[in-house]
Amino acid sequence: MRADLDIIQEWIPTGSRVLDLGCGNGELLAWLRDHKGVGGYGLEIDPDNINACVGKGVNVIEQDLDKGLGNFASNSFDVVVMTQALQAVTYPDRILDEMLRVGRQCIITFPNFGHWRCRAYLATKGKMPVSDFMPYTWYNTPNIHFCTFKDFEALCRERRAQVLDRLAVDNQHRHNLGSRLWPNLLGEIGIYRVSSPGLSEHKVAV
Repeated sequence: MRADLDIIQEWIPTGSRVLDLGCGNGELLAWLRDHKGVGGYGLEIDPDNINACVGKGVNVIEQDLDKGLGNFASNSFDVVVMTQALQAVTYPDRILDEMLRVGRQCIITFPNFGHWRCRAYLATKGKMPVSDFMPYTWYNTPNIHFCTFKDFEALCRERRAQVLDRLAVDNQHRHNLGSRLWPNLLGEIGIYRVSSPGLSEHKVAV
């Protein structure tokens, strides 16, 4: 299983009901079903990924995340997951609202545009960064809303969402003391677990 998904599964309790937004080939849901007795659904728009989900026996719905989650009732899932898709949706604030509505907790990952390499690239070249991790140029990238750790945490404050856990990792999904002390500078990817106001387990101050 992908390294980021292995981190995420540790935050998902056994027997949970999970909604995976942009579930890809269904790898996470299939693993959770087989190892933790988790049930739920994946939302995906790519036909090849949908076929892969069906082949794994994963419940998948063809759905555009920009259309919202109006087909799901409030608090109908224990955990809502969205990996590496926040920056690709048209209205990240609206999808966060919807995730918090339908799930008790949400797990979200995204690339950190505040990483020092991005800052250095802009400062020295005066152009949008292109790298192995973010290989697209400004005009053909699927990522339309780049953000930083500080940006995301500010959005959480606006929505009164509680940050329960946060990991700042590199592109190999490793973390160390430096990324814990200066996440916005040294973290390439943010992995967050958040909840609606009023739920407990608050661990990370935003």
